Amino acid sequence: MQKKESFLINRLKSVGYAFKGALYLIRTESSIKIQFFIAIAVTIAGFYFEISKTEWLVQIAFIGLVMSLEGMNTAIEYLSDFIHPEQHEVIGKIKDIAAGAVFIAAICSAIAAAIIYLPKLL
Repeated sequence: MQKKESFLINRLKSVGYAFKGALYLIRTESSIKIQFFIAIAVTIAGFYFEISKTEWLVQIAFIGLVMSLEGMNTAIEYLSDFIHPEQHEVIGKIKDIAAGAVFIAAICSAIAAAIIYLPKLL
């Protein structure tokens, strides 16, 4: 009988796998690289313009939302291609819907950034 690992060991392994996945995304996916660059740029802008705590929370939430959805979109694309490597109408719709979710979050993020930064720029 194999000894069961402790809860703490399992959590640490899970965090390690998640970190590995995030690094893989940043290294290999151009869309995440763009989102990561934008996240760094708005973070620098946040420090420069001394945005409020509430504005920081909104900014961080949108960065997390967009990058997380981008990761989920990538995972859905990989899974779809694995399940059905050839062109397929339903797989195409699934991929489009996942990309659409990222697009909606990115548009909302851009609107939030405009609300935060336009008054400071004008």
